[in-house]
Amino acid sequence: MAAAARGCPVIVRLMGEGQLDVAADDLAALNTLDSELEAAIDSGDEATFRAALHALLENVRKVGKPLPADSLAPSELILPPADAHIDEVRSMLGDEGLIPD
Repeated sequence: MAAAARGCPVIVRLMGEGQLDVAADDLAALNTLDSELEAAIDSGDEATFRAALHALLENVRKVGKPLPADSLAPSELILPPADAHIDEVRSMLGDEGLIPD
């Protein structure tokens, strides 16, 4: 991710909630949570998936700074809503998960 490589903030969209400005320094911790989410999806364990998804979203909310609702900035990362089904999130995963290295 070019912005993260330069140390620039990354705009993350939480579907159904809005956008947050996340510091590049926070991406490593988010990527760890993303890996846990991928493992939960691979295992097919709904309870583990739900806990991992909520942990990722909560951490983004914790470290991110909300952008105004009328902001037109493009989102560099898009994360599913907290109530997303495991199959929906599986379909959103790229080769590097939801949050690329």
